[in-house]
This record gives sequence, C-alpha cells and structure tokens, in this order.
Amino acid sequence: MKCIICIGGVHEKVVEYKEFGVSLGKFPAKVCVSCGEEFFESETVDKIQAKSKEKWLFGLAAKRTKVALVGNSLAVRIPKEIAEFVGLHKEEEIRVVPRSQHEIVLEIG
Repeated sequence: MKCIICIGGVHEKVVEYKEFGVSLGKFPAKVCVSCGEEFFESETVDKIQAKSKEKWLFGLAAKRTKVALVGNSLAVRIPKEIAEFVGLHKEEEIRVVPRSQHEIVLEIG
C-alpha cells in the first residue's frame, strides 16, 4: 500500500489516537514513512468512534453557533457540550485573544 497523501510507503504500527488532546487508546494503523499520515481499517475506526462516544467527545468539532447582539457588544453562545468538555461555567472569566482576522481563541481562567 502507498500513502494517498504523498505516495510514500507505509508500515504497520500501533499508534496512540487522541481527540481534543484526550487519549482514546492505542490502535493498529498503517503509517506513512514519508509524511507520517496514519490510516486505520474500518473495524478500527468503529472502535475509535465507540471510545470517542464513551468519553463524550464524538461530535464536538461539528458544533455551530451564531453571533448575537447584546447591547453594544457581540455575544457568542458556546454549545453546552463544549462548555462541559472544557469546564466552562456561567460568570467565569475568559480571555478573548485574536490569532488572525479569521481566528479567535478563548482562554479560560
């Protein structure tokens, strides 16, 4: 098998799989020797998804929200699942840090 990203060769290896910085365990994968891309068999993907759901991580990345107007300011609602994952609570102070014209980072604490 060749890597579909860079056409390099692949070898079998057991790799740690993380989602949002949380380890879901170690799983067998084919890893490209050139670019490091990891490929999993469909059976393994099913196991990874099951672990993700078990740890309430599955679907966090796909959350969307809208910007609202509150007084003279803009407000962004943070979906409940994401707030719970990061431990964010009502009235907690956060920092809003612009990374670029297209990215804003919220820092808790």
